[in-house]
Amino acid sequence: MAALLELNNVTKTYSRGLVSRSSTTALSNVSLNLDESEPTILTVAGESGSGKTTLAMLLLGFINPTSGQIRYKGQDINQLRGEDRLTFRREVQAVFQDPFAVFNPFYTVDHLLSVPIERFKMAKSKNEAREKMEEALTAVGLRPEDTLGRFPHQLSGGQRQRINVARALLLRPRLLIADEPVSMVDASLRANILETLRTLQRNYGVSIIYITHDLTTAFHISKSIIVLYRGGVMEAGDVDTVIKNPQHPYTRLLIDSIPWPDLNRRWGETEIKARESELTSKGTGCKFLGRCPFAMEICQTPPPLFQLSAHQAASCFLHAKSPEIEPERLSELLPA
Repeated sequence: MAALLELNNVTKTYSRGLVSRSSTTALSNVSLNLDESEPTILTVAGESGSGKTTLAMLLLGFINPTSGQIRYKGQDINQLRGEDRLTFRREVQAVFQDPFAVFNPFYTVDHLLSVPIERFKMAKSKNEAREKMEEALTAVGLRPEDTLGRFPHQLSGGQRQRINVARALLLRPRLLIADEPVSMVDASLRANILETLRTLQRNYGVSIIYITHDLTTAFHISKSIIVLYRGGVMEAGDVDTVIKNPQHPYTRLLIDSIPWPDLNRRWGETEIKARESELTSKGTGCKFLGRCPFAMEICQTPPPLFQLSAHQAASCFLHAKSPEIEPERLSELLPA
């Protein structure tokens, strides 16, 4: 059986300038597999500029990779045509960061939900379409009688975001790309939306790629995690292991920024430069070299991934005594 999703050595480079051309690598040699038979929640974490949103745009087929290949059920998503492309568009859905920008203020919730039903011919009558809308709203914890017929300005941010999830659920997707889905929602509503996503994965067999800079939400929702920095994989593995026992200096920086409820734990215990402008290395070495307090001469060359345990790997020469692992085998370390 083909994997649901495959990324094979995917790189995305953006070029700019006409006279003096320069380029920025937003994603570098990333490989990943999601098993079709084992729906899971995978977190992709990192700071702004780490390549998270570029990855989301690639997975949705909105942009093409500079090199490498992305396959959905064995087919290159950038080569899909006709019925195959329509199926991909239905089965791979997205929930984006801003729950306000998705809505046209002149249309009611009914319109937002009815459009995909009509587009993909999922109902034979208006009554059947209405039933599907009510079922999707109920599944995300909303009361259809309090939601349908209302305009966006009459809803809270949390309600709008759950409607976005309901819209995706209507199409019975196999894969959901959730790009910072709770970053613009009040803290009191984040738990509800995260639980909604977990319910989709558990009850509807939807695999979710949860993209975030917030490791606290990642810890509560996902089973596995990939930490990106400047487009490269810094650390990956079981989310519990990576967050409780981070082995890459960059992951430690992210963990150190979490406000833990522990009066004996101080923020900023490890001094690491925080601003991208302070980077001293723009070459071919470790991407984190300019900010790393443990930098060594060997870091002038790019480090491979080292396998630290059955469910953890880090791209850092601090672990040079551990066995190397090819990027293509990274998914073997990610629990389903």
